[in-house]
Amino acid sequence: MESSLQTAGASAGLPLPVHIDRRAARLSGQAQGRLYVAALIINDVVLSLLAFLTAAWVRYTLPLPGFNLGAKPSIPSLTLILFAFVPLWVLIFASLGLYQRRNLLGGTQEYSGVFKATGIGILSIVILGFMRPVSAPARGWLLLSWFFAIIYVTSGRFLLRRVVYALRRRGYFLSPALIIGTNSEAQSLAEQLQLWQTSGLAVLGFVSNQIEPGTPVYKNLAALGSMDDLEELVRRWDVEELILATSALSQETILAIFRQFGVRPAINLRLSSGLFEIITTGMQVKEVASVPLVQVNQVRLTGTDWAIKTVFDLTLAFFLALLAWPLFLGLALVVRVDSPGPIFYRRRVMGLNGSQFYGYKFRTMVTNGDEILAAHPELKAELERTHKLKEDPRVTRVGRFLRKYSLDELPQLINVFKREMSVVGPRMIAPEELAMYDHWDLNLLTVPPGITGLWQVSGRSEVPYAERVQLDMRYIRNWSLWLDIHILLRTVMVVIRGHGAY
Repeated sequence: MESSLQTAGASAGLPLPVHIDRRAARLSGQAQGRLYVAALIINDVVLSLLAFLTAAWVRYTLPLPGFNLGAKPSIPSLTLILFAFVPLWVLIFASLGLYQRRNLLGGTQEYSGVFKATGIGILSIVILGFMRPVSAPARGWLLLSWFFAIIYVTSGRFLLRRVVYALRRRGYFLSPALIIGTNSEAQSLAEQLQLWQTSGLAVLGFVSNQIEPGTPVYKNLAALGSMDDLEELVRRWDVEELILATSALSQETILAIFRQFGVRPAINLRLSSGLFEIITTGMQVKEVASVPLVQVNQVRLTGTDWAIKTVFDLTLAFFLALLAWPLFLGLALVVRVDSPGPIFYRRRVMGLNGSQFYGYKFRTMVTNGDEILAAHPELKAELERTHKLKEDPRVTRVGRFLRKYSLDELPQLINVFKREMSVVGPRMIAPEELAMYDHWDLNLLTVPPGITGLWQVSGRSEVPYAERVQLDMRYIRNWSLWLDIHILLRTVMVVIRGHGAY
């Protein structure tokens, strides 16, 4: 693959914009995908078996409440588990699409699918238990098997995904891609894909009839040819992904590309969401007078989703407040003793649907911060540009400690109880920061801000501002309860390490 890419780059007089490892180039993207699916099957078989065995050990060895240790073990034989139950689970996993490329290496749908698949697997074992010659398994063993299967299989898939992400940064598991179109939407697509090095798409350049080949379009990416050259570019560069910027193309052009590439198994054709990506975070299609029309949602979370999010936020905030109130009182005391001034800092921030509210934090700065900043014009300029200072002379001694471990944000639980914030959500921003979100502000204000979020578990203050915006957009578009749980688990590790906060 690498040799063909370099030949194409040389023939076009352009540098290769992505790095593809020589060893990775020996296998096509499809072959690498099959290797990953094989690794997933091994992961699911081994860890499902381990879950069954762990459940048996816990059920009949540990003195857990409600379990009778003196009871005769009532679990299927190891042979039956290994050659019947585990293959059955793998078959269920496959039927739910957990080995299909479109459901892997992105979002939390994969973990949701594991939860569903293991539940169906347990139900299948219960049904088999009522059939002869299989005896009915112990209920405690079944429940523990389900619990351990979810934990083990999900953890294994999570670790495999981290391995693939690391390999993608080194040139493995990359699919060469071309963006069709060169307008602002096409450039925005290139920007987002380059920011996310773990996306698996290696954008090589653009295809358009509007500009000459070799013309720079976005950073190191240039136009590589016209629509008439598309077939040759796909063949020469071993392209596996065609990404259509729909707002840059006519309906006739899109249909022509689909006729040419839409049914080829080696080509994955992707259409951008066009203007809808900018003006909304959710759509509904409904027929009116036999005409399918798209309705734009005013908010991202509605109905059941909003109810689930609300219950999750309030329940989690209640237990956090219950556990953390002694720490809360202790921090309030040290803030007051460390430097004169109020205990809390109130910041005017943006909320749902453009409303504004005061977000609470423990005060981490001295009260004469404006005077200190006025004496350092270079720091003032940096603050206006990034809204963060790595070396901020206004921060107190206690404030540095609070910021490092995000303890200054504990009072935001008050905002959660007032339903102004969520536990997990986009970054909390001031009204003056809204301009830095450009047209993405229409999406940002469709969900309440969060105490933690993708931005915090992806580098915290060290993440560039443009990437923070894209992290927020990614969270809003892909929200699910599983994503919130995933972010919370990662937040614990990020906070413990104390890296990236200032």
